Parts: sequence; structure tokens; C-alpha cells
Amino acid sequence: MGWQEKLNRGEIVLIDGGTGSELQRRGVPMSGANWSGLAVHTHPHIVQQTHEAYIEAGAEVIITNTFGSARFMLEAAGLGTEFESINASAVDLAIQAREASGKSTSEVAIAGSISNLPPNMNPGDYPDPDRELAALRELASLLADRGVDLIALEMMEDTRHAARAMEAALETGLPVWLGVSCRKGPGDSGLVSFDIPDMDFARPLDTLIPMGPAVVNIMHSELGAVPSAIDLVRERWDGPIGAYPEVGYFTAPDWNFDADATPDKLVTHAHDWVKQGARLIGGCCGTAPEHIRALYEGLPGLRTAT
Repeated sequence: MGWQEKLNRGEIVLIDGGTGSELQRRGVPMSGANWSGLAVHTHPHIVQQTHEAYIEAGAEVIITNTFGSARFMLEAAGLGTEFESINASAVDLAIQAREASGKSTSEVAIAGSISNLPPNMNPGDYPDPDRELAALRELASLLADRGVDLIALEMMEDTRHAARAMEAALETGLPVWLGVSCRKGPGDSGLVSFDIPDMDFARPLDTLIPMGPAVVNIMHSELGAVPSAIDLVRERWDGPIGAYPEVGYFTAPDWNFDADATPDKLVTHAHDWVKQGARLIGGCCGTAPEHIRALYEGLPGLRTAT
């Protein structure tokens, strides 16, 4: 039974943990231009090993290392001419990891990641809207043609760049996961977009959810913001909801890990999310295969919370 069928039946689906942060933890240097986007080019064996580790831990969906691999992102890193080879290899490495695990496509799906990360992590460096949309379409099309099973939009935080990513992803005809990111606002005044403190989190939800995703995920968000975010999504969406938050914090270009964010603590939080209706569960930056294994081993208890 694949992920869609399980979600349709109200069952829990486990996804992987942080890809970029796990690559960093395994010794891959991060780029100030596009974070983990060069790992496929420089350390392909570690990328595949990371995917394999998450499958071994129990992940039923793994996400390609293409978060920072749109053409304009690779151009910022000086590798724009390698766009096709890098992204094709990213999908191939995920497929090879699945094959090495002995799992079938119904047991482990591959999600092609597309983000709104700006070049050099600087919003002022975004290309003009037409070029940005063309690049997002190019990436979505390549991922689909190369064999991903779905598109995972990640860190969608605004009403303009994120809408372009949604448009590009939906044009592939593949299922699209909408991944939105948030944090608590100043003085615990409500939720705001993760990197845009003056953007009320409701605004991207109201723009993006009507475009028609297959799943809405609260991802790369503060642990403490997830329950309120699920409530806001549920007010606007009666389809499947997922949660895969970050733990730790970012100091460009590296992730800072939180030793207190243990796998057991993630399982405890996951119980609450499942009670609220979340069914797709995993982790983002700062989580590792150990966190996914803990979720897998905790599935009997999580199922009682549904």
C-alpha cells in the first residue's frame, strides 16, 4: 500500500528527517549560495548513504536533495551549467538508495524537493518573476521526468514566490505536497512565516491551499508552533496534514544541532500532532535517522492517538 492509500485510510505515514543537516553532520560542507545543493556534485556517495539510512530507519518517503538546486540557485554557486546533471543525479541517488534497500515503489516513495530558497540566501537576489517561474518549471519538469513519485514544496512562506512554485509543481500532474513554515510571532502574538516576521502565517495559507495540494505539511517550523499551525491549516483544509519540524537553529551556512531535541521527545510531540489529525510525520533540519527510527518504533503508540 502506497502513501496515498495509507493517508486516504487515515493511517500514519513516516517520512525521512533532515537531508541537508544530515549531510552536514556526515561531513559535507554547506554552501553560502545554496546550502546543501552542491552535495550531489561533490559527495554523491554520502547523499545516497543518507537516503539509505532513512529508509533503514523506517521512512516510507524520502526527499531528494534538490532543495537548493533550481538553476538560479546553482548559478549563484557557479554551477548553473551543471543544472541537469546535478538534479538528475539527485533523483537517481534516491532511486538507487531505494533499490539498495530492497524496497518497492509502493513501500518507499521518492519526493522531489522544490524550495523558495533565494540565491545566496538573500531575498534581494531573487531573479525577476518570469525567470523565477521558468526556473521552477524547469526543475519540476526535470524531477517528474526523472522519476520522482511526487513533488514536495518546502518552506513556502509568502504569497508570491510560493505561488510560482505551486504553479510549477502542479503543472507536472504529480501529487504536490505543500510545505509551509512558521514560527511564533513577537510576544507570542500569533504565528508568522518562518523567515518573514511581518507576514501573518494565515496569508500564505489563504493563497496556497486553494491552489489544490494533495497534502499540507507544517515543516521546518518551530516545535512549539506546530500545534497552532495545524489548527490554522485545519480551518482551511479538510485533506491530509503532515508535520515535520526543525530542531536546532541556523547560522549561515551551517545548521546548529540541539542535543536536547532527542528522538524520544520528537515521538512525544508527534503524539500530540496525531491527536490533532496529522498523519504524515517526520523531521526536518536537525533531525537524523535516529529520530525517524524512534518514530517507527513508536508507531503502535502513535496509532492509538489517531
